[in-house]
Amino acid sequence: MRFEVLGPLRAYDGGRELDLGFPQQRALLALLLVRAGRPVPAAEIVGVLWPEGPPASAPNVVRRYLGALRRLLEPGLPPRAPGRRLVRQPGGHLLQTADDEVDLARFRTLTRNGERAAATGRPETALRHFTEALDDWRGPVASGIPAAVREHAVFAAVERELVRTTLMAADAALLCGSPEPVLPRLRRAAELDPLNEPLHARLVMVLAAAGLQAEALAVHEDVRRLLARELGVPPGAELAAAHTRVLRQQVRPARPVPRGERVPVPRPAQLPPGLQVFAGRRAELDALREIAGTTAGAPATVLIGGMPGIGKTALAVHWAHEIADRFPDGQLHVGLRGFAPSGAPLAPADALRAMLDALGIPPGRMPTGPDALAGLYRSLLAGRRLLVLLDDAPDAEQVRPLLPASPGCLTLVTSRNGLPGLVAAGARPLHLDLPSAVDARTLLALRTGPGRVAAEPAAADEIVALCARLPLALALVAARAAAHPDVPLAAVAAALRRSRHSLDAFTEPGATPAMTADGTTAVTANLTTDVRTAFARSYRRLPPEHARLFRLLAPHTTATITAAVTAQDAAALAALPLRTARLILSDLADAHLVTEPAPGRYALHELMRVFATELGTA
Repeated sequence: MRFEVLGPLRAYDGGRELDLGFPQQRALLALLLVRAGRPVPAAEIVGVLWPEGPPASAPNVVRRYLGALRRLLEPGLPPRAPGRRLVRQPGGHLLQTADDEVDLARFRTLTRNGERAAATGRPETALRHFTEALDDWRGPVASGIPAAVREHAVFAAVERELVRTTLMAADAALLCGSPEPVLPRLRRAAELDPLNEPLHARLVMVLAAAGLQAEALAVHEDVRRLLARELGVPPGAELAAAHTRVLRQQVRPARPVPRGERVPVPRPAQLPPGLQVFAGRRAELDALREIAGTTAGAPATVLIGGMPGIGKTALAVHWAHEIADRFPDGQLHVGLRGFAPSGAPLAPADALRAMLDALGIPPGRMPTGPDALAGLYRSLLAGRRLLVLLDDAPDAEQVRPLLPASPGCLTLVTSRNGLPGLVAAGARPLHLDLPSAVDARTLLALRTGPGRVAAEPAAADEIVALCARLPLALALVAARAAAHPDVPLAAVAAALRRSRHSLDAFTEPGATPAMTADGTTAVTANLTTDVRTAFARSYRRLPPEHARLFRLLAPHTTATITAAVTAQDAAALAALPLRTARLILSDLADAHLVTEPAPGRYALHELMRVFATELGTA
C-alpha cells in the first residue's frame, strides 16, 4: 500500500486509489499517518476530530471510523478480527506501515540523512537528500480534511518540519554553490507561507546566488509590502540582512563543490598574544592539564570563572598557547563582550558569523538564521581538532550555540558569572581565586624588575597586601612604578596606604575617575584596565534589590570570615525576607561580587568592599 499526507490525503492499494470516506474519517486516517509507528490515545483522537469540543457520541463515532478504516485497509478481514494494519494497543490505536509506504516517513528519513551529511561537511550530499525529501511535499499537509481539524497543532508541526528542511536545503545550496536544485522548492514553500520571513530571506539569497538579483529584490519588496499591509511591521533582521547583502552584491554565484569534496577549511590562528609577565597559577594550570587529559574522545568545554580583575583571560590565553599544538586545525577566539562598558553583549549569530568568516566562508555563502549558522559552524568543525576561546561570556544562552560538537575540539570559556546552566550541560568549571602572596610578589617583580623588589622586600610585601593580591590592581600599580624607575617602592606603598579607602590608586596613569550612584565612572584613560570600572561592569548588571544589598554589606564585612555576614544578617540589614536574602546572596556569589569563605557566610574582597563603600557614599 501507499499513503500520502504531505499534500492531498490519499491512499493506494497497488495502483488503485482508495475512497477514504467521510471527512472526519479521512481526518482520523491523517492523524494515524502523522503518528505512524506510535499508538494514538483515544483522547487525542477525540481532541483532534472535534477541536471545538466533542459531542457525547464521540467515542462511538470514533469506534465506527476505526472499524471502517480497518475494513478499508484490509478488505478481506473477518468481522471483529484484530487485523495487522490498524491495531489496538495499551497506549491507543496504531497504524502499522513500512517506511517506504508513507511519504512522511520517507521525508523524515531523507531529512535525517541530509542532516548527517551537513554535520560531516558534505553540503552537496546534504542538498541531494534534502531535495529528495522535499519532492514528496505537494501542498498543504493533509488537505481534504475539515479545515478546523487541519489547523490542529499535530498537522502544524509537520508543516514546520517541511519548512525547516527547506531552510536547511537552502543553506546547503548556498554553501556548495548550487542554488538551482532548491530554487523551485523554495519558491513553492514561500508561496504556501507568504509571511514566513526566514523562508523569504533564503529565497532572496538563493535567487541572488542563481544570478537573479532583480527577482531577489522584487521578492523582498513584495514581502515588505505584505508585512506592512497584514501586520503593520517592517521586515525583521534576517530578511533585512538578506536584502542588504543582495544590494551590496555580496551574494554571488560560487563555484560548486565537486561531488565528494569536503568544504575546505583554512587554519585560523586567532589566539591573542599571551602576557610576557605571566606568573604562578601552577595549581590551576595543573588542574587544566588534568581536565584536558580526561576529555579525549569527547567535545570538551572548560569554564574559567572568578571575580573581576582576577586574571581569567590571562590564564585562558596562557594555557591556550601552551596546548595550541594539540589542535592542528587551528584556534578561534571571540570576545563575547558580556560585560563591555557600552553596548549589548555580542549576539550568538554575530559571533557565529565571525567564526565562519575565520573559517573561510564568504558573506554570500553564509546562511541568515542563527540555527542555520550554528549548523554550518558545527558542520565545518566535524572531524576536526580546533581550540575555541570564548572570552567574557555573560550567560550560558550566549555560549551554547557556539560550542563545537566534534570530539576533537576544546572550548575555553571565561566569565564573571558561574554559568550553572553551562556546568549542568557538562562544562568543567575552574574557579580562579586570588594568587598566593609569593606569586603576587613574583608578578610585581616581573613588571617592575627583580632588582627593585629584592632591594625593598618589605615595601614590595606591603604593595601586595594593599593591592589585596588582585592581579589587575597589582598590574596597574606595577605599571605606574615601572614608568618611574627612580621612585622607591616604599614611596609607592606610602601612596597606596594614603588612598587605601579609595580605588583612585588603581586607575590608569593620568585617569581622573569619578564615581556616580549607578556605578558608572568617568575617566579619560583606557577603562579596560581600571579596577573601579572592572567592578562596575558587574555591578551595573545587578537588579536594583541586589545592588542595594551589595552596597549595604560593605560596612559589615571584610575579606575574613570573622566579619562575614550570614543570610540572617543580610535580611536584617536590608529589611528583606530571609528567603529573599539567601537568593540574593547566592546570586551575588555567582556573579563573584561576594565570596563565600564558609557555607552560609559571605564576605567581600577588600577592594570590592572599598568599591561598595564608594557606591554607598555616592
